[in-house]
Amino acid sequence: MVVRRARQHDLIDAAPVAAVDATGLETRHVSAYFGLRRGSEGHRQRAWPKLTAVVHAHSHLILGAVPGVGPSQDSPDFTPAMRQAAALIRIDTALGDAGYDAEHNHRLCREDLGVRQTVIRLNQRNTGRRWPKTPYRRAMRRRFPKVLYNQRWHAESGFSQHKRRLGSALTARGDASQARELVLRVLTHNLMILAEAA
Repeated sequence: MVVRRARQHDLIDAAPVAAVDATGLETRHVSAYFGLRRGSEGHRQRAWPKLTAVVHAHSHLILGAVPGVGPSQDSPDFTPAMRQAAALIRIDTALGDAGYDAEHNHRLCREDLGVRQTVIRLNQRNTGRRWPKTPYRRAMRRRFPKVLYNQRWHAESGFSQHKRRLGSALTARGDASQARELVLRVLTHNLMILAEAA
């Protein structure tokens, strides 16, 4: 429904570019359990609600959204977020930073989801000076489309717009209720963009 209305308002362009990124949010009511969790080396770590999103560069509509808890690795949320987005529109180009650098993320987009091109920055900790052995990551090393990659700022702009309008803090306390609140916020974000375009 949201995507159909977006097409009617010409918010979805002919060759959609989408950027995958994650952002942290605050919580107004921080329990002792949630606020501090034990890290891998026995140190106590602060946790926060985390949203991984696929943001459409042209409109800043959020096409895919995966709620979670940070600090955590970004890459595992790439697949569910991209699958959600690809179920809504045919994405031409997917952009991601080095947190999503993995051959299987390229393969998912290019071979399973029909994305024409993927631009994911290589993570130097995974490669160093050596050439990657897998084809999509080698292509990123051989000729990295920097100008196209720089469109990733649309994801940050989308997050900024989201927090500016809806606030940067959640009201829910538990992980499950915070996840539901994040999903509702994404729906509200998209409806606000559609309302402005009407």
